[in-house]
Amino acid sequence: MALAFDEYGRPFIILREQESKSRLRGLDAQKANIAAGVAVSRILRTSLGPKGMDKMLQSPDGDITITNDGATILEQMDVDNQIGKLMVELSRSQDYEIGDGTTGVVVLAGALLQQSEKLLERGIHPIRVAEGFEISSRIAVDHLEKIAHKFDFSATNIEPLVQTCMTTLSSKIVNRCKRSLAEIAVKSVMAVADLERKDVNLDLIKVEGKVGGKLEDTELIYGIVVDKDMSHPQMPKQIEDAKIAILTCPFEPPKPKTKHKVDIDTVEKFQTLRKQEQKYFDDMVQRCKDVGATLVICQWGFDDEANHLLMHRNLPAVRWVGGVELELIAIATGGRIVPRFQELTTEKLGKAGLVREKAFGTTKDRMLYIEHCANSKAVTVFIRGGNKMMIEETKRSIHDALCVARNLIRNNSIVYGGGAAEISCSIAVETAADKYPGVEQYAIRAFADALDSVPMALAENSGLQPIETLSAVKAQQIKESNHCCGIDCNDTGTNNMREQNVFETLIGKQQQILLATQVVKMILKIDDVISPADY
Repeated sequence: MALAFDEYGRPFIILREQESKSRLRGLDAQKANIAAGVAVSRILRTSLGPKGMDKMLQSPDGDITITNDGATILEQMDVDNQIGKLMVELSRSQDYEIGDGTTGVVVLAGALLQQSEKLLERGIHPIRVAEGFEISSRIAVDHLEKIAHKFDFSATNIEPLVQTCMTTLSSKIVNRCKRSLAEIAVKSVMAVADLERKDVNLDLIKVEGKVGGKLEDTELIYGIVVDKDMSHPQMPKQIEDAKIAILTCPFEPPKPKTKHKVDIDTVEKFQTLRKQEQKYFDDMVQRCKDVGATLVICQWGFDDEANHLLMHRNLPAVRWVGGVELELIAIATGGRIVPRFQELTTEKLGKAGLVREKAFGTTKDRMLYIEHCANSKAVTVFIRGGNKMMIEETKRSIHDALCVARNLIRNNSIVYGGGAAEISCSIAVETAADKYPGVEQYAIRAFADALDSVPMALAENSGLQPIETLSAVKAQQIKESNHCCGIDCNDTGTNNMREQNVFETLIGKQQQILLATQVVKMILKIDDVISPADY
């Protein structure tokens, strides 16, 4: 390697043997792409299942994240390879659409890539492999429909939803509190759900966390929690039957839009200006009092004079509340966000049964609870934990549980977890392979083998003999025609996932198979990688 300069003095590097280097094409390119995809999936393989390991990720700033959530791991990994980025996108798609199963979808895609490499080495064209995988995915998705079970739930009977959310939480760090967290997730989803339309707006569920206490102190609040306190320490800390003015206009005199300059050369002029300012503050506070407000929540700050005046007029106030929080408070209390004091009327006030300020531990941390709201369609999950990492991981776990509960309200079909669904699909795909006379049958059998990699990874991560355990469960499914037999990861003594109450959503499992197949087909059809340096 040598450094040279062009006629303009700009440096460039001359690499020896540059002309002898060639770009990967054809089968070599496909094998390199497969190797990149498999490398990413191997990272997540050990995180699958209830006994899966966690990953510690360090950001460039030195921040530490400990998680076993597939989407979070891949999001925070600095992946340069283009095929590796496809796997990151795959996990992200599963997270956006379903919210759960982000690790499983990458593990399945990696297994499909490994199987496709064997087929390519045997001389089968990648297009035929892709067609075989497409046929197999349709067979597997249809088979999942056949073996799925529907269960009924209602606002009074939420136990089936809780059991399914517990399965999701069992693979997380928070699994020791999975029962209480699953109940919180289901109750919060049921509070905001429209059961007639089978729709859930997760934006109405606010997940807030505060370091301190223990995980068991996590609670569901039918209202909004704001990480703010009263603007003046002498304001009342508890207000019952509050009428809330929600403002996006500041408590300060108006400022001209253009550049301005005020010349004050006498004491009288200064006194006049001060009285005028005080009159502005007086008018603003009086306007709030006249409409009957007992609490003011403002998006902007206000200075000491306005704060002092609010306290003397017995009008509690909260300042610097974020826009998203203001919207949630408006939804919960049935109020309207007011942009100008002139528009403030009694009809635009929000109503809450109780507003209280709560202090935590020996610190000066305080938060504002707005409870017993006029509209209970906005709730807050308030998480406590020993450190920031624990709170962040609990937030991710709660998000997964909320998504599972939402998916079950949309479609109440479930399949059994613990690899039971994958093993059943593998048997169905293997049986269907004999019906296809062409080369595709090799790809269909390879797809069946790839489906087995998920229960095998579960067994491996649980400290069991993977091949022996998988063979025994598969033989049991065929012998008993029982689609509920899976890997006994928790060593309870039974392989029946129905008895263990291990459930997964049907749409989540179908989406895993469809997304993994789509990405693998895309990778198989790439036979040349062209970078900007090549042209």
